[in-house]
Amino acid sequence: MAKKILTYVTVVIGFGLAGYLLYHTFREYSASEIVDSVKAIPIVNLLAAFGFAFGSYLCLTGFDWAGVRYVKNDLAYPKVALASFVALSIGQSVGLAGLSSGGLRYRYYAHWGMSTEDVAKIVLLSGVTVGLGMTVLSGIVLIVNPKDAASVLRMGEGVTRAIGFACFAATAGYLALAAFLRTPLKVRAWTFQMPTLRIAVAQVVIGTINFALVSACLREVMAATADVSYLKAATAFVLANLAILITHAPGGLGVLEATVRHVMGDAASIGSLVAFRVIYFFIPFFIGLPLSLVVEAIFRTNKAAKGEPSLDQETAAAVE
Repeated sequence: MAKKILTYVTVVIGFGLAGYLLYHTFREYSASEIVDSVKAIPIVNLLAAFGFAFGSYLCLTGFDWAGVRYVKNDLAYPKVALASFVALSIGQSVGLAGLSSGGLRYRYYAHWGMSTEDVAKIVLLSGVTVGLGMTVLSGIVLIVNPKDAASVLRMGEGVTRAIGFACFAATAGYLALAAFLRTPLKVRAWTFQMPTLRIAVAQVVIGTINFALVSACLREVMAATADVSYLKAATAFVLANLAILITHAPGGLGVLEATVRHVMGDAASIGSLVAFRVIYFFIPFFIGLPLSLVVEAIFRTNKAAKGEPSLDQETAAAVE
């Protein structure tokens, strides 16, 4: 009960913070000015941003692929890709991805014969892949471009570089554990069975490429109206994700825009921030949502044809 209350409080605070930051970021602009700012982005840049966003969501299917192989299941990639896209296109927009996308993954993978434990492990490994990808990209930007990060974090460039090297050391440590530790890793009451080295390397590579592509998507919409380097856009994206982790804002709404605006200044036009939000979050969401309803209807039809109880009925029976 206490955990549920804490979740609701976190959601309310997150939405409140998102609303405040959105107001603070957009209050100086009229609706027509925002529309004109978006229109100022050339079609070529928008198409390139779409391409990078598509590449990112393709990489995200690799998160689930690694998780499915981690639980030693040979589920076909098209099914893995379907579950991943639907879960993450919705989960990344509504926030609380561990709950929202985790619940959607359960609906799919349970239908395809996986146990609750296996689905939990897939969600966990996907979360680890997210952490590894962000850690590596953070290490790169903190070492190569410490000036921008240091100014935002209010620390010296030497300290910033040291944090960057620590990011690489942590990643190397994870790979070493995957290579040599065959017994479960125990931290107090928490236990985690390390994946094989092959899966761990795939996590690092796929996770890093994913976030590199998201940064490229952000840079593309900003570069249309300002001279923005990829490295600075990646730095802004890394720092924005750090702020999102701290605030728990749903989908990073408001937090991402405010942080990128703070780091990039006028280079991050209001139109570029809106375009990035629409391309990377809203469009996948409005594709994933109806797709999830269609697939759910197909699942129910197939179960009814076979005379099997639906997943909702199975859950209710288990509760009783």
